[in-house]
Amino acid sequence: MKHWISLIVSSLCEVGWVVSLRMTDGFSRLVPLIGYAAFGLGAAVFLSFSMKAIPMATAYAIWMGISVVGTLIVDVAFFKQPYNFFRVFCAILVIAATCGLRFGPSR
Repeated sequence: MKHWISLIVSSLCEVGWVVSLRMTDGFSRLVPLIGYAAFGLGAAVFLSFSMKAIPMATAYAIWMGISVVGTLIVDVAFFKQPYNFFRVFCAILVIAATCGLRFGPSR
């Protein structure tokens, strides 16, 4: 269970990494730059830890799925980017695909 929690933490760090990258304003703002480095390191460390027990392809797919959907949510909620049925549908497809890798037959 702790490896799955690490995977979720890693995915959330990835969302923080992307958000802080956007806020660096071309790497000219120090505080977001520090966040960028910390979140990036956290994402890598926690993903690495999760892959001790979760197959690499499954871990990466779930990590990417949570990161994509999380980034989309932050983009809409905080940066006021437009959303519509198509964007939500595509996010649902990402979630469905990652669940398929996790719960689908392995052989």
